[in-house]
Amino acid sequence: MKKIKKEGLKATNEEHVCKDEVYASIFSNYSKTVFNYIYYKFGNEEKAYDVVQEAFIKLWENCSKVSPEKAKSYVYTIANNLYLNVIKAEKVRLKYAPESNPVVNESPDFLMEEQEYKDKLERALQALPENQRTTFLLNRIDGKKYAEIADMEGVSVKAIEKRMHLALKSLREQIEGI
Repeated sequence: MKKIKKEGLKATNEEHVCKDEVYASIFSNYSKTVFNYIYYKFGNEEKAYDVVQEAFIKLWENCSKVSPEKAKSYVYTIANNLYLNVIKAEKVRLKYAPESNPVVNESPDFLMEEQEYKDKLERALQALPENQRTTFLLNRIDGKKYAEIADMEGVSVKAIEKRMHLALKSLREQIEGI
């Protein structure tokens, strides 16, 4: 009986992500979306990059325990937990880095209005609760469907719809013309 179980274990080990081509496929399919997900939470590219890199390292370290079907969920969970650990340790909220403005042949008035609008938008996005901000950016910037966001966040589609509604309502109240 024990011999059969051991052979059965070996057969399932082939289904794990320890093979280079399976791991590479998982990395290429999910690394960008995991990065965007964490970046929207952090608002800091370097921190998001570090978290994503660490999440994929942990996937590799535990590759024999994770099946390819569970790899996406595993990486998202690890990345989110790492994010929460950093936030807890630093006790820092999201901060948006100021963008550098390239030289443009626009009128100074237009450039000033554009900058004011960007500042309003950044402040309005910062004022959103984290879950609403993340949902809004994943949907509007990455083009993720509500079902995909719900899967990433581990909540129902109705919860995502509610977050999006509240985010849009708040943004409309804070910024004219949206």
